[in-house]
Amino acid sequence: MARVRPGAAANPAPPTVQRVRLRFAKRGRLRFLSHRDVARSFERAVRRAGIPVSHSHGFSPHPRLSWVGAAPTGSASEAEYLEIGLTRELDPETVRAALDAALPDGLDVLEAVVASPPGLPERIDAGLWRLVVAGLPVAEVTDAVARLMAEETLVVVRITPSGRREIDVRAALVALSVEAGDGATPDGAAPRTAGAADDCAILTAVVRQTTPTVRPDDVLSALTVVAGLTPPVPVKATRLAQGLLDDGGNLADPLGAAPVTRV
Repeated sequence: MARVRPGAAANPAPPTVQRVRLRFAKRGRLRFLSHRDVARSFERAVRRAGIPVSHSHGFSPHPRLSWVGAAPTGSASEAEYLEIGLTRELDPETVRAALDAALPDGLDVLEAVVASPPGLPERIDAGLWRLVVAGLPVAEVTDAVARLMAEETLVVVRITPSGRREIDVRAALVALSVEAGDGATPDGAAPRTAGAADDCAILTAVVRQTTPTVRPDDVLSALTVVAGLTPPVPVKATRLAQGLLDDGGNLADPLGAAPVTRV
């Protein structure tokens, strides 16, 4: 029989009376944080800011922070989402400002609203990504994208700690387009040489959330499989939006604002 801590039954954790839904960004060098590191940063920030967060019950209570669709390690994002349970009602802007001040630069809380049904998982089924491919001619990248989008299926293999996983990238891709970049390197530096703008392509991808999730590196792997595309420098990936995808290719903002139109 499980042991009960003295006083646990007499002093239950305060109930959750309000939920606040947040959008935050992961920028700069903090894009290399894992989801676990991001979660720990928010837990520390909640304590530092004195936010009355509610906790789970049991022997090891945890703050009620709910996550959905975390960006992969190494990817930047302007559209990460989090829901926080509170033991008393607060103005969402107060929560946003307090958390933003308590977090390190690069984890920036951008918006906050009082949460309402449905929950975050029911509000997100696709994402909009921007991939900066430097060091390859735009025409070569455009040809690779056309070949990929012409396929009905394109399976890549991802190596995971639990083994090899086959992922159909094409089935998850709603749209993939190319435009010429400004010749900057993935870190935003100046062009490497005169005329380098011809060797910088910007990919815009709308990707459905599947199981397993198709990540930016899976899209790049698919381009390698179909056309031998191999960027000479790391590709910088940034998630621009998440939401429910409609028939017009728009993503409805999970916080309830106007839709974000697919580029």
